[in-house]
Amino acid sequence: MVKGVILAGGTGSRLKPLTKVTNKHLLPVYNEPMIYHPLKKMVQAGIKEILIVTGVENAGDFMRLLGSGSDFGVDLTYKIQDKAGGIAQALGLAEQFVGDDKCVVILGDNIFEDDIADYAKNFMKQEKGARIFLKDLSLDEAKRFGIALVDGKKVTYVEEHPKEPKSTLCHTGLYMFDSRVFGVIKKLKPSARNELEIMDAIDAYVKEG
Repeated sequence: MVKGVILAGGTGSRLKPLTKVTNKHLLPVYNEPMIYHPLKKMVQAGIKEILIVTGVENAGDFMRLLGSGSDFGVDLTYKIQDKAGGIAQALGLAEQFVGDDKCVVILGDNIFEDDIADYAKNFMKQEKGARIFLKDLSLDEAKRFGIALVDGKKVTYVEEHPKEPKSTLCHTGLYMFDSRVFGVIKKLKPSARNELEIMDAIDAYVKEG
């Protein structure tokens, strides 16, 4: 079974003053709230159990908007992230929800055009491991994100916010993990930004081979 995790925390500092009154994931993108986009991707992929991780300030707003998830035909659960500590820290809060299952993780402020259903189905057939979805960007843009080197379809190297990128393939905010990711996260050490980096978690899978 695959469960869904949408990470919808963060302060949205780059969108102020709009985010002084609401979470950035609740802001409109065209004619619907941003959070609808990752949620609909999971619905299209056939994922029925979805966890939304968000901060305490706007948790009630998410619940009022989305409720139980019945409008989307899914079961929604909510988890509070008391303090921002990085993507991996936020994902770690999903351990009890995911249990021994696999999970599809989407950053709530990223919008994907492609259907992810086939990717999710293929991941279900995969015995173990993780998947990261990449996009080729410019060299300057690559400095702002996590990058990866690949051999065929296999990731061989990852790095977060590189000063001199070895690749322009950048992570997109869509990941798939087996349940071992939570053990990996518990062993991570904070980065220079004092955050638990998702690329460090992925690096553990890369080193495993």
